[in-house]
Amino acid sequence: MSDTVLLYTSPGCPDCAAVRRYLEEHHVAYEERDVTTPSVAAEAKSRYGVRVAPITVIAGEALWGTFAHQKPRLDELLAKI
Repeated sequence: MSDTVLLYTSPGCPDCAAVRRYLEEHHVAYEERDVTTPSVAAEAKSRYGVRVAPITVIAGEALWGTFAHQKPRLDELLAKI
């Protein structure tokens, strides 16, 4: 399993910024992809069924929605990596 988290974001998205800040505060390496790029949006849709931001992928599990919605599961998943 890779320790790198995949984060799909869009510019100006406050929840994207909150997830990014949370990962940085917890010293979690992440790769960021911008869903405003058509090919990245298509990739997100084909892999995870959505093209909203933020999408956080940890150990193959994709989370989306607001940071507040993602946070409980983020805590659980990050404890495992």
